[in-house]
Amino acid sequence: MPTLPALRPAGLMAWIDRNILALGRELRLSYLPPLMIYLAFSISGLTGIVGTFFVKDYLGLSAEFLAALGFWTMLPWALKLPLGHLVDLIWRHKALLVFLGAGLIAASLLIMFGLLSDRAAMAAILPVESWYVLSVLLAPVGYVIQDVVADAMTVEAIPRTDLNGRLFSEAEQRLMHSTMQTLGRVATVGGTLLVAAVNVAMFQGTESLPEPDKLVLYRRIYALALSIPVISVAGVVLAAALRRRTARRLENLGYTRLEVDALLTVQTERPEPNWWILGGGLAFAAVSVSVGLNRTAYGQEIIFLLSMYIVIFLMYQLFDELTADARAALVGTAVLIFAFRAVPLPGPGSSWWMIDVLGFDQAFMARLALVGSAVSLAGLFLFRRFMAEKSMPYIILTLTLAGTVLALPTLGMYYGLHEWTAAHTGGLVDARFIALVDTALESPLGQISMVPLLAWIAHSAPPHLKATFFAVMASFTNLALALSQLGTKYLNALFVVTREIRDPVSGIVSVPADYSQLGPLLIAVIVLGLAIPLGAIAVVKLMGWRTV
Repeated sequence: MPTLPALRPAGLMAWIDRNILALGRELRLSYLPPLMIYLAFSISGLTGIVGTFFVKDYLGLSAEFLAALGFWTMLPWALKLPLGHLVDLIWRHKALLVFLGAGLIAASLLIMFGLLSDRAAMAAILPVESWYVLSVLLAPVGYVIQDVVADAMTVEAIPRTDLNGRLFSEAEQRLMHSTMQTLGRVATVGGTLLVAAVNVAMFQGTESLPEPDKLVLYRRIYALALSIPVISVAGVVLAAALRRRTARRLENLGYTRLEVDALLTVQTERPEPNWWILGGGLAFAAVSVSVGLNRTAYGQEIIFLLSMYIVIFLMYQLFDELTADARAALVGTAVLIFAFRAVPLPGPGSSWWMIDVLGFDQAFMARLALVGSAVSLAGLFLFRRFMAEKSMPYIILTLTLAGTVLALPTLGMYYGLHEWTAAHTGGLVDARFIALVDTALESPLGQISMVPLLAWIAHSAPPHLKATFFAVMASFTNLALALSQLGTKYLNALFVVTREIRDPVSGIVSVPADYSQLGPLLIAVIVLGLAIPLGAIAVVKLMGWRTV
């Protein structure tokens, strides 16, 4: 773990300069276009709190169903591989995909705005639950399309020359790639920080509002969220403008048109279409939609196994492009990250319990998100050298042990920890205090593990297949999140947690609240969260695989 220097002014300032200020100095204008698309994705959390309360108060969906829905929302991210290869094939026109993604995101937001504006009119066309599911499924498709393009744009964002036309060295370019990927995570977390601040301001005093006024506020938030597709589209427009400006500058420095084009072109040769990748992706999408629409028994498990087989098969198709050492490092690293991200979560029952039992309202949930985002952003700066200098097994081990320890306070509160601490501190250390501190300590963990892998791909993947390699590793590691959702569904089926479901018109309670199984659920999540990553580290060591 990184340590602060001795608290001497000179030593502390040198540490701050090396770990925090240096990253700001390394920011370049050319980095902004992909960062804007990453920022747009992170702003999607603007509707997160509204969505939680909308589902809890207005829909009769179970925790198990919502966990299963979470699996389907992760599935589009497994399609990053064929989408990434498509980006490589249409490299010069990839910006068009950002416009497509923006349209899907806007449609998702407009559906929710319609449900909050005129529920009856929407219900006359489709059931409200169906509209909600459609909205939830459209958004990730739009975001994954944009994310694939943003990954490719991070490679284009690295300049070949300085302002005077001098070619950058290999070491300088390697540092810029690492900085670009770190800034990508900073943009992602920074967007969540911005969203949290907006939510804190907008939800202030919400607990005292009558229900009609809350709906007005919810509509206002969804209307504000329509800025998300605008920001991503602005990113590709800015990229085109910067490319033209750079071309003019290089021509003024004496470079010929051919030399300028060579300096600005990442993809020196157009790859041949890999029909295994394109056909496999198309077949996977068709089978997934068919299984989902027909509600096939064990459909999610079938799709997960099929997608896992396809992604691993396609990964092997690409490995011929790498040296033996690079292949070994990539496999070992991917296995560790997969295991770390595949850990199941408690599911929505934990949030329902915090709302109903601990009394966490919209305003406090917004403050929790603000604290988490602020600390996550700080963590990316503080752990920057840690990510660059430590091996992946060491990083995963550290994150796993820290995550296990930081999961204990929530479990403790379920069994009354906050009541004991409040009684012995005059009410100071209550449930909200514990939740704030725990969120602050836990927040940086999830953003750290992917940075070394992304920087390695940006620098070491073949130039004509950058987007494809970004996509294949993203598909593989995002399948881990789909497996996490499957695990979450299984745990919620085993430990059933229900919140009170009341008919909004008659007020009749159809399902009573029951949080008696939440404690065992939290214990199971903590045990699996420790065992799965540690098991993966042991396997990698026993197999003798290298890692990044």
